[in-house]
Amino acid sequence: MMATSAENSTAATGGGHPPPSSQLRSTRGDPHRWLILGVICLAQLTVLLDNTVLNVAIPSLTRELDASTSDIQWMINAYSLVQSGLLLTAGSSADRYGRKKMLAAGLVLFGAGSLVAGLAQSTGQLIAARAGMGVGGALLMTTTLAVVVQIFDDTERVRAIGLWATVNSLGFAAGPLIGGVMLDHFWWGAIFLINIPVAVIGLIAVLALVPESKNPLGDRPDLVGALLSTVGMTGVVYAIISGPQHGWTSAHVGISALVGLVVLAAFVVWELRIPYPMLDMHFFRNQQFTGAVAGAILVAFGMGGSLFLLTQHLQFVLGYGALEAGLRTAPMALTVVALNLTGVGARILPKLGTPATIATGMSCLAAGLAAIAVLGGDSYGGMLLGLVVMGAGISVAMPAMANAIMSAIPPEKAGVGAGVNGTLAEFGNGLGVAVLGAVLNSRFAALVSVSAASLPAALAAAKSGAERERIADAFSSGLETSQLVGAVAVLVGGLLAAALLRRAERADSAVKAAA
Repeated sequence: MMATSAENSTAATGGGHPPPSSQLRSTRGDPHRWLILGVICLAQLTVLLDNTVLNVAIPSLTRELDASTSDIQWMINAYSLVQSGLLLTAGSSADRYGRKKMLAAGLVLFGAGSLVAGLAQSTGQLIAARAGMGVGGALLMTTTLAVVVQIFDDTERVRAIGLWATVNSLGFAAGPLIGGVMLDHFWWGAIFLINIPVAVIGLIAVLALVPESKNPLGDRPDLVGALLSTVGMTGVVYAIISGPQHGWTSAHVGISALVGLVVLAAFVVWELRIPYPMLDMHFFRNQQFTGAVAGAILVAFGMGGSLFLLTQHLQFVLGYGALEAGLRTAPMALTVVALNLTGVGARILPKLGTPATIATGMSCLAAGLAAIAVLGGDSYGGMLLGLVVMGAGISVAMPAMANAIMSAIPPEKAGVGAGVNGTLAEFGNGLGVAVLGAVLNSRFAALVSVSAASLPAALAAAKSGAERERIADAFSSGLETSQLVGAVAVLVGGLLAAALLRRAERADSAVKAAA
């Protein structure tokens, strides 16, 4: 099946014969490969921090920019949606024009976007700046994993991807902590300005250390596909975000959802017909690829949505400040780092196999989300248990899924493979924020009748202490419901991904036995 996928990919894309194996693997065995891994992980960390660093700034943005809940969701999703829409094109461009060039360009664009975001004076300006940062982030996300695949051979790749995934998870989970530290000493714009020196250091290191690698016969960028995927995903997520405010059956929501789905369908048709697709749909014939795709979306869904809810839970319900809330999310990141640096995930994978490893990790992630919902409503103790269990699940599942996706794609398309992996993560993150945020808003609106667009505004408009308590209880109930929905989605997705991967392994074994 994998061979068939590779052949179909070459035929469908019109890229001619792939370059010789020696050309594709010429950078493997580089004596500085572990130092290079550190450099690209620094670049990766900068991008990933901005997926979650904004979460602890929600109260500050609500007060200082008069931002509503939907405004906050768009500040978060503008970054992830633009990034996810461009990742595949960025990966294709990196394969063709050079991964080092694209990595350097991404750092420059990301640093410039961070400067604009840090100086924004309104919600609209910040949303636009976040969208611009997503362009630079797309270049960084694709090239980092593609470089890892190119410089490490099969014997070291699982461990290298495990360390890359550690930084991936660390950036995702440590964002609230770093954001809390910054907000405790500076104004909210500092959480973006801190990116600039990191981007400069990363740029210097990339230019000095990272070797250039590319596939000169690679496909030209699919700009129409990039536009269609971005518009389609934006339409669907916009419908989900605006559902509670306008009503799920309203024309406003229905038209947005319809436009999004129609454009996504057009994207699929376009990719099937053109000779240089951004995403070769033949990859989905590979059950290993499809199973890993399903798992990757749901892990990102659970992580993105849970952190969006968790920081509000810590600040609005339990009453912690920004720094205190950030510190209390740290156990998840520390668990991921500890388990992956000690090589736990890399050792589990060959023993259990990919399907069982992914099922185990995602079951832990779902159990952690459920523990936070059930045990963390009134105190931090139950929440701490859930965060540690979530961290363990992430450290086991994410490297296995990234390796499964990259192994199912021909090596000459490493950039596209990294783009697929990044697209799934970013879209899953945005979808998690949108869906679980919508569940929260719907549950909250069902329990209390308030016209305010956010919890602080609703509390400020309350006329008595009893009404404020009732509003706070309704918000807490909405958080619990949203977290349980996320837990169920992650568990079902993990079991589905494991089943598809197991089926793919059996099919491959049958083909080998027949041969």
